[in-house]
Amino acid sequence: MATHRLITKVKNSKLLEKEEERRDVGFGTRITNDRGRLMKSDGSFNARRVNGSFWARLDIFHRLTGLSWPMFFLVVFMVYFVVNCFFSVLYMMIGVENLQGIKAVSTMEQFWGAFFFSAQTLTTVGYGHVAPVGLVASGLSSIESLVGVLGFAIASGLVYGRFSRPVPKILFSRNAIFAPYLDINGWMFRMINESPTELVDVRVEISLSRLETLPNGQRSRRYYPLKLERNQVNFFPLSWTIVHPITEASPLYGATEDSMAESDTEFLVYIRATEETFLQSVHARYSFRYEEVVWGAKFVPMFDSGKRDDIVSVDVQKIHDYEPKELN
Repeated sequence: MATHRLITKVKNSKLLEKEEERRDVGFGTRITNDRGRLMKSDGSFNARRVNGSFWARLDIFHRLTGLSWPMFFLVVFMVYFVVNCFFSVLYMMIGVENLQGIKAVSTMEQFWGAFFFSAQTLTTVGYGHVAPVGLVASGLSSIESLVGVLGFAIASGLVYGRFSRPVPKILFSRNAIFAPYLDINGWMFRMINESPTELVDVRVEISLSRLETLPNGQRSRRYYPLKLERNQVNFFPLSWTIVHPITEASPLYGATEDSMAESDTEFLVYIRATEETFLQSVHARYSFRYEEVVWGAKFVPMFDSGKRDDIVSVDVQKIHDYEPKELN
């Protein structure tokens, strides 16, 4: 009898472990910090890896590909400036008299003369009014030319990679809401594609993350997939209101503002779609924390009736607008 109980206990434990693995979206169950979100509102993960290898942290290509355009051009300009300064110092060390055409007296004038010669050499422009004289200066300028050719080839590859990489520009409503839905209530939010490039075969997955107290008193994070009214559309030309009906089977059934705050509830949104121009798969992520959920509201319609009748117009700026509405 005791052996049977032990076997049953082991089986139940394994089933529980499998169930927890199925519910875990990748953050694990031991993150019990209730002061920060798991996912930032821009879709990036609120996590940091420490003590990794130097080469793994370096990964220059992916870092430069993921930078914003202003930051990318700033990095390119800084690298260009630093490389020219480096070669300018080398030209000054071998003597600017080996650069025929530079007429400079002060050290600063010599530096800027060498700097602009370096810029011409690095970019292979070569205006011709300054030329290297002697083996050392000519050898150094030839090395710089090679560095320039390789450097601009890498920069061109990065620019092409950034342009060719499809990035979904999906705008999410600032808030999710609890709103009346049919004869019950529903948790919902809105999103719209801001890019002129169309998205097709759009799929949505939402996981509810919250802290729960185990029988032994320990706090553990649990994840629950939310069943949606509709989790896939073939086309995405207009706005889409994602709705999770709150039935008795919903993990949100009976939830209140206080219980969501106490359990540090967070909604993790994951979007998959196909970008129509290049037919490439794209992904988008978003997150709503409990303080970003409005109780008792409904979204204001986004359709603009003042435009032409033969075209369906949607006012993108209205995606965040909602009005109070009593819950069922």
